[in-house]
Amino acid sequence: MQIIAVVITAIVLLFTVGVVILRTYTDPWHEKIADAGFVEKNIRIGTTNVNYAEGPDNGPALLLLHAQHMDWFSYSRVLPELSETFHVFAVSYHGHGKTTSVAENMNANQIGSDLAQFIETIVGEPVYATGNSSGGLLTAWLAANRPDLINAIVLEDPPFFNSEYPKVQQTIAYKSFTTCHNYVEAGAGDFLLYWLDSSAPFIQKQAGKGALPVMKAVVALTRGDDADKAIEMPFVPDALSLMLRGLSMYDPHFGAAFYDGSWQEGFDHAEALQRIECPALLLHANFECTQEGLLNGGLDQEEADEVIRLIPNAEYRKVDAGHVVHLEQPELFAGILKNFFLKQD
Repeated sequence: MQIIAVVITAIVLLFTVGVVILRTYTDPWHEKIADAGFVEKNIRIGTTNVNYAEGPDNGPALLLLHAQHMDWFSYSRVLPELSETFHVFAVSYHGHGKTTSVAENMNANQIGSDLAQFIETIVGEPVYATGNSSGGLLTAWLAANRPDLINAIVLEDPPFFNSEYPKVQQTIAYKSFTTCHNYVEAGAGDFLLYWLDSSAPFIQKQAGKGALPVMKAVVALTRGDDADKAIEMPFVPDALSLMLRGLSMYDPHFGAAFYDGSWQEGFDHAEALQRIECPALLLHANFECTQEGLLNGGLDQEEADEVIRLIPNAEYRKVDAGHVVHLEQPELFAGILKNFFLKQD
């Protein structure tokens, strides 16, 4: 009986310690980017409160636009190095992170216009710009529609053409857009928990069997009464942890706009790419076609070749990394940005 009591006490103690760790865990990169001189700020632009991080003024202005489901902090692993060369502005655009906006603003034209105003109002000079995934689409929007504000761009695995109808329906991403649409239609509950339940095969592939109930417990323990609290998880890969952080603050109206096509309204990809006059570099990450015939990645090879054909002054680079290159290959990504942008001076 005494042995059983000791075992039970040990289990309770381990569980208690685990709960404390999970509830108090903070990504160590918060401290690293603070030490590098980054300050988190907010600015009101129209009906949108824009949250962003600004680094020290150590060079030309650099605008960073994250992938969908993430926020500006997804660039944390490259911010210190980039800040040694650039005056970095990492922005959470509409529906992401602590940036708040109305559902009617979840489209490329409105977000692009607000980002242009951000550059004019906050940065005060033309920028070098890079964007990942949906952020890459917005980077192209800026280069095509406000060339006076953009010096050069790096497009990090952007989903040109295949995030437009009808091709979007043949992508892995469409499953997430459908989840967003269904949640908006249902309109109740914690979106992160809803997304986790809808993405069980993805979670199992990324974090292993049994990860889903653990993650849901972490969300419940960490969130508490604060429905807006950012969730950061230890013991999982960086890309997954930062994606879950982003999803914990994500407005699903953004993804729902990809589902119904309204995000792309008035923003024809091919037409916009042909109007980009500044130097451009396309970073093409790894991709695959699933057994269901769905594209898993930003671009297949044919689409990447078409992007290069359409942009008048474009370079191409294939990168051995997943969709979020700056998380899987941070040193490589930072080096590519510095080499490409600085040679434009």
